[in-house]
Amino acid sequence: MRTRLASLFLLAIISALALATPHAFAQQPPTPPPSVVYPPELISTLTKIRDAALTSDYAYRQVAHLTENIGQRISGSPQAQQAVEYVAAELRKLGLEVTLEKVMVPHWVRGEERAELTTFPGQAPHTSQKIILTALGNSPATPPDGITADVIAVNNFDELAALGREKVAGKIVLYNAKFDERMAAEGRAGDSYQHVYEYRSKGAQTAVALGAVASLIRSLGDADYRLPHTGYSINAGIPAAAVTAEDAQLIADLAQQGRVTMHLVLTPQTFPNTQSFNVIADLKGSEHPEQIVIVSGHLDSWDLGTGAIDDAAGVAVAMQVANLCKQLGLHPKRTLRVIAWMDEENGTAGGKAYGEEHKSETANHIAAFESDLGAGHPLGMEGNYKTEAVPALEPFEKILESIGANLLQPAADPGADISPLAAAGVPSFGLIQDNRTYFHYHHTPADTLDKVNPHELAENAALIAVYAYGIADAPKPLPH
Repeated sequence: MRTRLASLFLLAIISALALATPHAFAQQPPTPPPSVVYPPELISTLTKIRDAALTSDYAYRQVAHLTENIGQRISGSPQAQQAVEYVAAELRKLGLEVTLEKVMVPHWVRGEERAELTTFPGQAPHTSQKIILTALGNSPATPPDGITADVIAVNNFDELAALGREKVAGKIVLYNAKFDERMAAEGRAGDSYQHVYEYRSKGAQTAVALGAVASLIRSLGDADYRLPHTGYSINAGIPAAAVTAEDAQLIADLAQQGRVTMHLVLTPQTFPNTQSFNVIADLKGSEHPEQIVIVSGHLDSWDLGTGAIDDAAGVAVAMQVANLCKQLGLHPKRTLRVIAWMDEENGTAGGKAYGEEHKSETANHIAAFESDLGAGHPLGMEGNYKTEAVPALEPFEKILESIGANLLQPAADPGADISPLAAAGVPSFGLIQDNRTYFHYHHTPADTLDKVNPHELAENAALIAVYAYGIADAPKPLPH
C-alpha cells in the first residue's frame, strides 16, 4: 500500500509539473534543415540568368514562329515535321548537340464536323437547331451521310449505368459533366479539368459498352464563348465529339422536356502510325557530362488553333534556357538537355519512347522540367522530389522572390511527358502558373499567339532557367 501511495504521490508531482509547463513533455517539431549554401559565384550567375531572361524577347519570337509561320502541329502532320526541323536548326545555331530521336505517332486527320437537332420539344415545323461541336482526337467517322438518333443526356457515368442497356442502345449519349468555373476562377483550373477529363478520354468507351451509337461530351473549359474544346479520346469504335458548353446545356434542357433527335456528321480519317521525332539537344556539362538535367515542352498541338499556350510556350522557354547559356557564356557542370516532345496531345508517344529508350540511364538523369500549362504569370515550381532535396532548392526561391515566383510545393505528376522519368525516381518539376484563363482557350480555335503575354512568358523562362541551371551547376546532384 505504501509503495502504491508513493507511486501516486510521484504521479501527482509529474502531473502538476506538466500542468505548470504544458509544453515541457510535448514532442517538439523537428527543426527544418538549413538551406544549402551555394558558392557566391553560382548565386551571382543565377541572378544574371534571371535578369537576362526578363529582358529577352527570344522565347516570344520562338512562340511567334511556331504558331504563325508554321501553325497547328498535330502529330503526323507536315506542320509537325516542319516544327521539328525548325527547332532542331535553332538549337544547332546555339551550339548544342542535336539528335532527332524517332517516335511512331498517331496520324489522325480531322474532317467535316456538323450536327443539328432535328426533333425537339416546341419545335417549329420544318426547322432544326444547329449544334456547334468538334470531333475528339482518334474519333472514327460516321457514315458519309451521318447518323440520326435520339440523344440522352446524363451528368456522369453513374447516371448512364443506371439507365441500363435497354435505354442506351441505339442512342447518342451526351455527358453534360460541367467544368467547375468557380474553382477555376480561384486558381484551381487544373483541378477542375481533372474532375471532368475522364468523360473525354473514356466517355465513348463507356457509352459503347451499353450500345450507344455515338458519344458527346460538354467541352472541358471555363469560358462560355460557344467554343468547342477538342482533345484525346480512346477510340471505342463510335464517333466521339465535344459540343460547346452552351449547346450541351441546350440539349440537356430539351431532353428533360421530351424526345430529342440529332443528325451528326463527322468525317475524320485515321491513317497508320507514322514516324516523327523528339528533338533532343545537349549543352554538354563541363565536369559531369553524363549527368543530365532536362528542360522541355511539347512540340505538337491540336489542330483547331495554332498551339500557342499549348504548348509552343513550353518549347520556347526550354529553348530559352540554352539561349541564355550562350548569351552569358555559361557552361554548367552537368549536361543541360533541351527536349521538344512529340505527341503529348494524342497519346504521349514521345515521352513514353524516351522513357523506354533511356531507362538504363535513369540514374544519371538528375532532374526533369516540363512546361505545359501555358504562359501565365509563374508563381513558382511544383515537383515530385524527396523532402531531402528541399534545402538544395530553397536558394532558388530567394532569387525568384522579386518576380513573385518563389513557391515550391510537391506534386504527384508535374508533366505528362516526364512522367516515366518521375515514376523511375527522377526529381521532376512543372511550373505553377496563373491558370485562371488557361482553359478558356485550351484545345480550342482560340489558342493563338495573342493569348501569350511577352513579359509573363519571360518570367516563365526566368523561373525554369534559374532552377535548371542551378541544379545543373550545383556541387551535388539532387537525391533520387
